[in-house]
Amino acid sequence: MSHTSDSPRDSPAGRTTRAPGAAVAAPPTSAGRPAGEPRPGTRQAQKQQTRRALLDAGLRLLEHQNLSSLGLRELTREVGVSPAAFYRHFPDMDGLGVALVGEALGSLHEVVRAVLADGADGSAPDALIDRTVAITAAYVDAHRPHVRFIARERHGGVRTVREAIAAELGRFTDEVAAGLAVQPASDGWTAAELHVLAGLHVDHMVATAAELLEAPLGDAAERDRIMRAARLRMRIISVGRLHWLDPD
Repeated sequence: MSHTSDSPRDSPAGRTTRAPGAAVAAPPTSAGRPAGEPRPGTRQAQKQQTRRALLDAGLRLLEHQNLSSLGLRELTREVGVSPAAFYRHFPDMDGLGVALVGEALGSLHEVVRAVLADGADGSAPDALIDRTVAITAAYVDAHRPHVRFIARERHGGVRTVREAIAAELGRFTDEVAAGLAVQPASDGWTAAELHVLAGLHVDHMVATAAELLEAPLGDAAERDRIMRAARLRMRIISVGRLHWLDPD
């Protein structure tokens, strides 16, 4: 009497049988993942690439328009992703703008601290002024799209972006005030007076960056004029600082 076995090796050609329509699990890889499933690190890298592409496309499209006029579909079409993909990275277009603010101004904090450290070490005022203006010009040269975005949106129509810019510039002002406070020339100054002085320096830096941005590319004479005027303004501020506590 014959006996029929249900074991896989007894099926035709040694293959496992299954009911019609039954799902077949993908064979595991050597790392225990189903075949075809992306590695966690790869998935994260792809997500970061998409986020980067959205930010870069935003900067390109904002070269000649305000954030308030940039449409979601225009942006996602530029990147080649769906609008749904955008929302996996940003809550809305305002969120994209806030992220661009962080990129544009966040990296400047270390530069500002380095300049202030030079002042605390007793660097000559004129040398410090020259370095500050040179750093501002170099930053504009290296980050023109970001500087253009800040210059346009600082007083633009998107409130959350205006507030983000104001908050970053406020942080700069606080840092500059703290740096000025440890310099010998600040003896006798109140905290409020130093904060006003720091605000003058920050406003001057932003104004100089905007002027350099508007200068025609390749116009060395205009660039030199802007930088000379910037250094002169800073020297006038410096002279006023030296004599602020003089008797009336």
